[in-house]
Amino acid sequence: MNPRLHALHPYPFERLARLKSGLTPPAQLKHIAMSIGEPQHAPPQFVLETLKRSLDQLDCYPSTAGTACAAWLTRRFGLKEGSVDPDSMVLPVNGTREALFAFVQAAVDPTRAPLVALPNPFYQIYEGAAVLAGAEPYFIDTPPESGYQPDLAAVPEAIWRRCQVLILCSPGNPSGAVLPLEFFSRALDLAERHDFIVASDECYADIYQDEAAPPPGLLEAAEASGRAAFERCVVFHSLSKRSSLPGLRSGFVAGNAALLERFLRYRTYHGSAMPVPTQLGSIAAWGDDAHARDNRRLYQEKFARVLPLLTPVLGIRPPAGAFYLWAQVGRDDEQFTRELYARQNITVLPGSYLARAGARGNPGAQHVRISLVPPLSQCVEAAERIVEFLR
Repeated sequence: MNPRLHALHPYPFERLARLKSGLTPPAQLKHIAMSIGEPQHAPPQFVLETLKRSLDQLDCYPSTAGTACAAWLTRRFGLKEGSVDPDSMVLPVNGTREALFAFVQAAVDPTRAPLVALPNPFYQIYEGAAVLAGAEPYFIDTPPESGYQPDLAAVPEAIWRRCQVLILCSPGNPSGAVLPLEFFSRALDLAERHDFIVASDECYADIYQDEAAPPPGLLEAAEASGRAAFERCVVFHSLSKRSSLPGLRSGFVAGNAALLERFLRYRTYHGSAMPVPTQLGSIAAWGDDAHARDNRRLYQEKFARVLPLLTPVLGIRPPAGAFYLWAQVGRDDEQFTRELYARQNITVLPGSYLARAGARGNPGAQHVRISLVPPLSQCVEAAERIVEFLR
């Protein structure tokens, strides 16, 4: 077996299950699960109808088309018409989790003491992908004083010289922080200077609070800075969050054509094309913005109802994007999580499970991630129970 498997940390939800073992929460309180970022809103009916109508097309090996994804990228990020070639710059994939992992395997050259830089805290696939590709993960803290943005200026030059991939996430998981265009431009300047790829996980790009200020993206920054071919850029997008379709396992990778060509060569051996019904359902979803706006408003309503309850007791900063509350609890986050479950039958995720300790400690310590994915009434009830628990 691959010896690098031993270097992987236990997945956060394995640790969470062990943390909760042996506890018996109050039977009269219904369990409210707020630990996993699994959307629970109803999927768009028109997508389900498209899937049903196309089930007879499962009798062949599918080819892959990225036209709808390219059109959405152009529309969503205000890119120049025709700047995203659907044939050479877009690759639909069976979920961005798989794609994020696979891209790092394809991008890392293990013969050059490689390093993959990633935000800290982070989505755990980033670290696992780096380790199994034979690269050293380098964790860039995202402190509150920087607005939870990775502190690129704090990274030593020696680290940048070894870096082969810089992974970014905007809106961020778990903080919900949105990276501005200037940040992406600085990252691309560093990539050009030190010869590495910027991989931007933008799966929460259509979940945000301010309708007048949708989060910008890496390709938008590349085009604005004169990088018309999206040099050194790859972005990852998904229908799981945008369209509440986590079970569809549908996303895409887009960016520089030369990078996508090599990634496609890797996936020829590693991955498989998306089934035709999934592709047709995805085309329908990427082509419609109204359902995404309606979905976003459901999250906005949850924040509007929950934040007035929790802010006085937890001092939570309203996030700009995504659907998480990144709450500083002022005590051991594992203990907080265990006691909240034992007394109020609510499951949240300890923040330390999403980060790694560095010179300044674990930036996720004394935090918990609260996912506002249950129905509105359950989110409000959970907030009320948390207030009672804290008082």
